[in-house]
Amino acid sequence: MERARENGSTGELGSPAQQPEAAATALELLVHGVGGASPEEMLDDPRTVRVTGDDTAAVYRRIADADAEQRPDADRGQPVPEAYVWCNLTSGNGSRALWLLLLPFMVVNLAHWMRPTTRGRKRTVRLYGLLVRLAGLTLTVLLVAAACEVALDLAAWQCAGTRACAEEHSWLAFLSPDASDDGWWSQPGRRLALACLVPTALTGLLWYLSHRTWSAYESQQPMSRKAEPDEETGRTGLGRPGFWYGRRLVARLRAAHTAAGLLTIAAAVGTSAARYDRASGGPALLEVLGRFLEVSLVAGFAVVLWVVCRRGRSENRLDKELDRTLVRLLPTGFVILLVLTLLYAGWSRPGWHSEGRLSGDMTFGGIALFEGMLVIALGVVAHILFRARPDTRTAMRGLAGPAVAMLACALGGVMSGGVAQRVADWLDGTRSSIPGPPVLLTWQASTIPAVLVVLALVLGWLAWRTWQLRNREIGAVELDYEEAAKDPARTRRIANTRAMASLTDRAPLMVAVISSVTWLLGAGALAGALATEDPPSEAARGTYAFVQGAAETAQALGSWLIGLGFILFVTWGRRAYKDPAARRTIGILWDVGTFWPRAAHPFAPPCYAERAVPDLTWRMATWTRATGGRLVISGHSQGSVLAAAAAWQLKPSVRKRVALLTYGSPLERLYGRWFPAHFGPAALSSLHREVACWRNLYRPTDPIGGGVQLPGDCGPQVDREPLKDPLAYGRTAQHPLPAPILGHSDYQADPAFAEERGELLARLTPDVPVPRAGDDGAPQGRSGRSSE
Repeated sequence: MERARENGSTGELGSPAQQPEAAATALELLVHGVGGASPEEMLDDPRTVRVTGDDTAAVYRRIADADAEQRPDADRGQPVPEAYVWCNLTSGNGSRALWLLLLPFMVVNLAHWMRPTTRGRKRTVRLYGLLVRLAGLTLTVLLVAAACEVALDLAAWQCAGTRACAEEHSWLAFLSPDASDDGWWSQPGRRLALACLVPTALTGLLWYLSHRTWSAYESQQPMSRKAEPDEETGRTGLGRPGFWYGRRLVARLRAAHTAAGLLTIAAAVGTSAARYDRASGGPALLEVLGRFLEVSLVAGFAVVLWVVCRRGRSENRLDKELDRTLVRLLPTGFVILLVLTLLYAGWSRPGWHSEGRLSGDMTFGGIALFEGMLVIALGVVAHILFRARPDTRTAMRGLAGPAVAMLACALGGVMSGGVAQRVADWLDGTRSSIPGPPVLLTWQASTIPAVLVVLALVLGWLAWRTWQLRNREIGAVELDYEEAAKDPARTRRIANTRAMASLTDRAPLMVAVISSVTWLLGAGALAGALATEDPPSEAARGTYAFVQGAAETAQALGSWLIGLGFILFVTWGRRAYKDPAARRTIGILWDVGTFWPRAAHPFAPPCYAERAVPDLTWRMATWTRATGGRLVISGHSQGSVLAAAAAWQLKPSVRKRVALLTYGSPLERLYGRWFPAHFGPAALSSLHREVACWRNLYRPTDPIGGGVQLPGDCGPQVDREPLKDPLAYGRTAQHPLPAPILGHSDYQADPAFAEERGELLARLTPDVPVPRAGDDGAPQGRSGRSSE
């Protein structure tokens, strides 16, 4: 066992010259899916040993199989099972529940990978990536601006500067001019300088989390190899050497987004003081310093935009270099600028008193307008890409990326507005002693009831369609189990499970409706906020009063809904600290959302695949090189996506010696439709051609997995006929108790699993690549691909 540990720790179990008998060994590398699993569950044995890896992700075997390669007289009737356990990458300790607060960043990062399939058009593809990166930058500015709104505007500027509000909150007493007899901190500029510690701490926390999670999860280097031509990899980036190693881009974006956050804080503090100096006609030196500060802020934002726009990902090679000067100097330079801004704002201005709001209306209005324009531009670019190479299976006809980007912006707006509204209510209650948050945030709150009404209508329509489908499925269930005695309740339960599983295919419709309505309501909120600033004419006063009353009612309801949602959001995160079940649920959400590398936003939750894919690639490559044996990589659910990505990363000579078994797989049903550029028909067809053989199992009751549906004769070779679920309709000799409806779980319980695995192993030849068919379709060797 210790020998297995030592050999396994390097990923190799010897060499073919040292153990020629190992060529007869067959290995099944099991990869679990969403929700995770223990090695004991995967290997069906309570006694397991870690072969290679660490506490975060590792490969396990049964103790009895630890030295299987060194025992030539062992029974070779079945493959040696190995379990790759990666669930701790997503659902480990409770602190990862805080990643829920990074949800808008994760969603906008998904939009980057949803571009349609295209051939050529490299400039258009680069423009698509650039627009998504700019949308991600606006989310960072929005989040920091919301923190500035709460700490600087509501607390330090409005509440501390108002006697009635400051008297209700003793912790603000030393900042209030009346309560502290004009103390040192009572001047507005100094109050703002002190309050900016809150958004500065938030920016520093985001930087720290991004840097720490990258070091812990995404710093594993893939195997070094040469890039293959796009024609050979099916025009998917997942086969490129540098795809799973985005160190350079993440570092650049992290520096740029940190600088943007610091600039937002400096602008919130410094521009207020600069406006007062110009209006009051104070010392000329302060006016000059104020103008210099404003010029510096504009130049700083220009630098940040240049860094974000300059370059995207480098995937054709393993990019190990860092732009160290830029990465270090950019945040440091803007920290210095922020400190100078605080010194400038803290200069004594005895005649300065805080009145009204800070410039939040202009800031949030500008961000909302810019985000809306970005979504429109992104939609135009996505449509151009889709028209160049249309595919009917692509979700929303190529507009999934813009729609998801819109949802990310909406999430950012709801979270920002919710925090501002709740803090304003907490500080002032119903006394209306302070102006409150910017008008745009209250108008955005008024759109929440309308969005919920639309969502309820969509859910109602889906429920009706599901009920209709269930009635149709009843007949299909009776045909599938026509030999069994009919039980109406059992039939309805199976038909209902099948109908509910089909809801996954309705997701594009829901996203399209919600994102469209969100964009329209957001535009209406922006228009309403602008109209509120201008008094109505005499003729329009009646209509204006009616609209204003309805808007105020919707705003009040929306404010409470946002507050309730935010409380539930935080409560769920707190629950995950103590409840392993809740922690596991959060991990399942991240399994789907954090598969992709951080390409659009550096503060998104870390990409577990940048650790998992190199792990699987190294294990498969070193084991096949060391033993020359047969290897089947067996992936369930999200594990099948990791298995496919790892197979693409192998060298072509190794890829042709590996068989792929997928079950409950979302490769085509979810990833192929939502991420067509990387999992579209061309990419999956290339995977089918390049691995030795591939079989896919799925059930009609599975809400996640589905058929691969490759075009032509490739489809029947990969997809087996849908498996029956349940295995038995009623009680039988083999199933004396009622068989459960398994849905997405326990595919190994179906006899088809062992049958397909055995056929894959039979089609593999130890240490000899499987021959390919010639141009005329005839096999070129002695064990060609069978046509099933």
